[in-house]
Amino acid sequence: MLELFKNHIDQNLTFLKESKILIAISGGIDSVVLTHLCHKSGLNIALAHCNFNLRNKESDGDEAFVDQLASQLDLEVFIEHFDTTQYAKDFKCSIQMAARELRYNWFNELAEQLKFDYVLTAHHADDNLETFLINLTRGTGLEGLTGIPEINEKFVRPLLPFSTDVIKTFALEHAITWREDSSNASVKYLRNKLRHEVIPILKDINPSLLASFQSTLNHLNATADIVEESTNTVLKRAIVTMDDNQIVFKTSEFKKVNNPKAYLYEVFKIYGFTEWGDVVNLLDAQSGKQVFSENYRLIKNREHLILSEIKNSNTETIVITEGENKIKMPLGVLFFDEVDTVIETSPNTIYIDKDKVQFPLTLRKKQEGDFFYPLGMKGKKKLSKYFKDEKLSLLDKENTWLLCSGDHILWVVNRRADNRFRVTEQSKNILKIKLD
Repeated sequence: MLELFKNHIDQNLTFLKESKILIAISGGIDSVVLTHLCHKSGLNIALAHCNFNLRNKESDGDEAFVDQLASQLDLEVFIEHFDTTQYAKDFKCSIQMAARELRYNWFNELAEQLKFDYVLTAHHADDNLETFLINLTRGTGLEGLTGIPEINEKFVRPLLPFSTDVIKTFALEHAITWREDSSNASVKYLRNKLRHEVIPILKDINPSLLASFQSTLNHLNATADIVEESTNTVLKRAIVTMDDNQIVFKTSEFKKVNNPKAYLYEVFKIYGFTEWGDVVNLLDAQSGKQVFSENYRLIKNREHLILSEIKNSNTETIVITEGENKIKMPLGVLFFDEVDTVIETSPNTIYIDKDKVQFPLTLRKKQEGDFFYPLGMKGKKKLSKYFKDEKLSLLDKENTWLLCSGDHILWVVNRRADNRFRVTEQSKNILKIKLD
């Protein structure tokens, strides 16, 4: 196995030979064998062990074993203790998920602080099959059936081509000792149930199961590449605009394809949407219809879909006292300057008669019943009617700020000033307000 491992590094993971590497080691056979293989291959490695304090003396025994192995191989070792049970309670997640989040967060912190180039984990071919079957039983898209990635940013899994039988044979032939995790024998966890009860039957049916499975993964990954290429082609046509607040898509581009639902799934799955029937229905829904995920929403706006992050409702009011000349706000910076004459006006620059305003001024979002007197028009207009006439999307309406003097709107910021505060020939003090 050592030669096969070295060949795999030389052919597929050659960058590891010049890297500073951290090995995630539990004390179990897989991570211990990985450590020995990397050590015998001359890689620059250190060890990182998590004590999750879940198995009392057994957890402490794993820690002592890893510490002893590090001394035996003359390797640097990092050990961290976690209150995994408390973390699971605090973040309302399973013990397994808590342990996963804790260890990966710590590995990332170690890598960043101590300048490790990569973190190696000991996932192997059997782990890959188990993950595939877990995803299959829970329901998944193509991405859940393409296997564990060998390289995922800083995390590398060099044992993926090797089976658990090959790993165990290597350990026995080289008199390598390891720790047995008693929890691995319990079938109350889905992964263990598959490992002990389902996969042995599949291997009995097909002794070449892992080889056949790897062939299937290769085909699925090739298909995934085709899907990604096709999706990107549609996206290039569909995206109208994109900025920090929203992405706007043409609904017509999704309607053109043979299977709109499939393309919508590929585009929006990463944003946490699950109600795909509702997402498809947005294509023909009335403006204003929305579909929500936990952190995002899709809004139908005429012939477009608008994707935006869900943010806390902004009820903030910004107070501007007389004499302040620069105010930061979410849209940018407002500048206030007293000037002698009106030079130019634009959506982002207005001039007002300073004597007509009452300080302090306020910046706020829209409220029910708001109205103003649009500059250049006679009479007043409801803000809601103005928004409708300007064909603003729901998101644009929510993100519009109003500069107010007392209860009166003097500027729909970056859009329209109020006629009541305009500069006239009788104006003695002119205030220029600009959004930059």
